[in-house]
Amino acid sequence: MRLRALLDTPGLGLRLLGGEDELDRAVRGVMTTDLKDPSRYLAGGELVLTGLAWRHEPADSERFVRILADAGVAALGAGEAELAGIPDDVVEACARHRLPLFAVDESVAFASITEHVVRQVSGERAGDLAAVVERHRRMMTAGPAGGGPDVVLELLGSDLDLRAWVLSPAGRLIAGPKDAGASLAPEVRTRLAAEHLAAARAGRRAPHRVTAAGVTYSLFPVRAAERSGRPARREAAPAGPALADWLLAVQADAAEWPDARLDLVNGVTQLVAVERERREAGRTVRRRLAQELLELVQAGAAPGEIAARLRVAAPVLLPGLDAAPDWQVVVARVEWQGAEEGAEGARRAQALLEELLADPSAAGPEPSDRLAVAVAGEEAVALVPLPPSGDEARGVAEETGAADRRPEGLSAESLLAAVREPLAAGLGDEGRVTLGVSAAVHSAEGLRGALEEARHARRVAAARPGAVCAAGHQELASHVLLLPFVPDDVRRAFTARLLDPLREYDGRHRAELIPTLEAFLEADGSWTRCAARLHLHVNTLRYRVGRIEQLTGRDLSRLEDKLDFFLALRMS
Repeated sequence: MRLRALLDTPGLGLRLLGGEDELDRAVRGVMTTDLKDPSRYLAGGELVLTGLAWRHEPADSERFVRILADAGVAALGAGEAELAGIPDDVVEACARHRLPLFAVDESVAFASITEHVVRQVSGERAGDLAAVVERHRRMMTAGPAGGGPDVVLELLGSDLDLRAWVLSPAGRLIAGPKDAGASLAPEVRTRLAAEHLAAARAGRRAPHRVTAAGVTYSLFPVRAAERSGRPARREAAPAGPALADWLLAVQADAAEWPDARLDLVNGVTQLVAVERERREAGRTVRRRLAQELLELVQAGAAPGEIAARLRVAAPVLLPGLDAAPDWQVVVARVEWQGAEEGAEGARRAQALLEELLADPSAAGPEPSDRLAVAVAGEEAVALVPLPPSGDEARGVAEETGAADRRPEGLSAESLLAAVREPLAAGLGDEGRVTLGVSAAVHSAEGLRGALEEARHARRVAAARPGAVCAAGHQELASHVLLLPFVPDDVRRAFTARLLDPLREYDGRHRAELIPTLEAFLEADGSWTRCAARLHLHVNTLRYRVGRIEQLTGRDLSRLEDKLDFFLALRMS
């Protein structure tokens, strides 16, 4: 507000004693003081109210007014009650320093003036910021976003003095203040993300108040705009999809905020949501590439055809990299109590992987663009490019700026450590996420093996207790590690030679030779344990094993034949 507006408000009881030429100064706040030197509490632009208790002699006025002028205050308001009027030395000092001076009638409380100024200034700030936000909204809706979420957060900081950060569901920093003093520690980001997902799961209304490391934050979900264009205010999103939602963390307690400010910050979340929707549109290309690759691999396409498709994907995911990248596969499944599985569960896993697989230490939205995620049945399959192995290739990657922060690729342990706490809070007892991570492969020939390896690892993770579980290729048994790399025609021939005679016999006689073989191997060849497991007499078991040996020409007392049957069953 302007100083002139104070004179136009009769209820404030102000009389101008000097500084008529300065009445267009802006007032940014108000401060009441009787300190001789209040400079440490002044930021500039204040209306300073004083009862003149600091004045003991005329020389005090010059010193006090000079301090105010040097601090850049807007004006001085002096109360008339203490000295029965404003001393001339105060008026003269203000005139020398071009500081507007108001006399405050003794019937008017300083608190009334303070309340009026604060209300006006806050309203103007909110109105000005709302106008800026609305302009930025139109700009982002009509064309490319200039600066993305960072621009909007800068508006919050400069106009409302609010520090705010945009975080991923795992607590990765998407956007935040530029000054180093405003950074959030990783453990704080993780805590905020966990509280956000827990609140979404419980259906609590936003904003959510959280205290982390002694600081209070208010959390706002970042969701797509409604058809009306208004924010989805204070409505809880379904817990399942919320696993992949971004959040806006504001360093403030929003519990006492007026509706106007809440609406404003919810509007800011909508601007961030617009930016995320743009990135979602960009993911369409990467998803299509991943889906085509996955279908080729699963259909047993020739390595040359897969390699050609990989060459198309590589520059999209790792632009500027001259050498062919290595590849890694991550498989995820999301299970939710009471929710239909299948395609819907796979899409949830797809959106979640796109957020989780970005390097937690890499800020900004771009790192999540360096992978492609497809769906297959009830699983999501992520294709993650890595800078190529080898010293020469690594040097090319570093020169082009495309070197990954983790050149060795993802590990199940680090991935689990980064996502377990927030996801577990969002899942509660109602959901489950299981992840499998393959080793890095260097060519199209290895991609099928990496896919099956990641799927095996996810099944290993699924066998463990807990809401969030992950397993990597290092944890797989040796035969599981080798089987995915066996060519399909060899696998089919091997299993057919050993198992087809048993399947045909079972089909004709219902003899259950295949289940008997599986139980016999699981019992390590123990006749007694196997018979007890199958609820058979030992003689019946011996008859069935004899029939298996007769049909296949193998001897189940020999380790080599037992191993062949074991591998055949695993590959079938």
